[in-house]
Amino acid sequence: MPGTFPEQHIAQEIAPSELDERFHDYEMLVRLHFILRPDVVDFVANLPTRLRRVKTQTENVARVNRGSIDGKINWSATYRERHSQNPRDTSIFVCENRTENYDIDENLVLKRLLAIIHETLDECERYLEREYEWINDRWKNECDLVETLRETLRRNVHLTRIRRPEAYEPTDRMLQRAGDSRQEVYREAARLLTRYRQTLAGEADAITELLDSTAIAPDDDETLFELFVLFRYISVIEGLTDDRFELQTIETGSQQVARLEANDQSIVVYHDSAARAQNLEFVSDIRDKDPASLSRTERVQYETGRVSDEYFLDSESRHHTGRPDVIVLEIESAETVEYLITEVKYSKRQETVEQGIKETLEYLAFLRDDGELVHSDTQMFGDGWNGVLVTRDIESEGTAPIEEQRLIKILQASELESQLPKIVTRLLDG
Repeated sequence: MPGTFPEQHIAQEIAPSELDERFHDYEMLVRLHFILRPDVVDFVANLPTRLRRVKTQTENVARVNRGSIDGKINWSATYRERHSQNPRDTSIFVCENRTENYDIDENLVLKRLLAIIHETLDECERYLEREYEWINDRWKNECDLVETLRETLRRNVHLTRIRRPEAYEPTDRMLQRAGDSRQEVYREAARLLTRYRQTLAGEADAITELLDSTAIAPDDDETLFELFVLFRYISVIEGLTDDRFELQTIETGSQQVARLEANDQSIVVYHDSAARAQNLEFVSDIRDKDPASLSRTERVQYETGRVSDEYFLDSESRHHTGRPDVIVLEIESAETVEYLITEVKYSKRQETVEQGIKETLEYLAFLRDDGELVHSDTQMFGDGWNGVLVTRDIESEGTAPIEEQRLIKILQASELESQLPKIVTRLLDG
């Protein structure tokens, strides 16, 4: 999603236990944030200069030649070789050549780190193409460091001579040796790779350090407020059960954000447009009615859709009411499926609240699952506990308690923690 690096630390407390099991694509999230670390960016920026001093080991390699001399003759080895084959064959020589070995521990540490960075940048190509500020600030601010890294990996003769590390490499001993190196490039590579592994392992201080420098905040308060409400839902439901959600990454085209299986129930949370990927949509049935039977207000709505269909030639316009800004909560048991629709308005103005009420009622009235209306004509808004409108705190106005509110429930931000469990419990209990 679009966003920026906040000036203030936004991740004061985290719960790192079972991260790799609870968060889908957890490793990818760690890698994405890892390449946003300022010290990783600086490491890549300084790489071309530092690679001029790549360390190697020099060793003598002996080869048996027949009829030619290639290098320095090792006479003692030559006599032994001739004696073992044919003492009278004077065309046999054992020659030694000094060669440089690039496959030392320090270089394998360096190669693994660069492979992680390079592969992650390739997988994040879609973010680079969208020109998100949070990745351009680090990788394309003054120069295109992505292309710099790719060019270095393609053309640097030192790097190409280092073999690809095995799956188990580098080992702890290799990391220790690189960390004790006199050369800064190896010490820094060992430090970064060690920190990366600690983050993958879910160590709290490593994750906190990572988020301190790479947490991304939405550009606008409205989106941040939506995410606040979204995760308040997840927190409330987890507080009512003994199980925990499996969380999905929120991204364009994704479906569910969270899923929990507990007590013979399946609880799924959808965010924004994700619900429509699961056969859920909010489509009015006004197109199916006789225009002569419509009221003036309904006729305007009907003709708006018809005019739109005739104007846009490439695709038929469907009359969608819109979509909830944050939550579609689906609770499925053996025999029933219940939905909780939530609209969020980052406002405390009465006019905006009234607009939010109208939109929430529309969502409930036109909610369809696989093309079929969820609520009947006699109870088109549910039982009064299927819709929620969340607003900012309204300090100057008195408001009714949720038990006295009809058709939908309106909650202010400060009421979520105390009142949301009552709404969710009603749905969980059927």
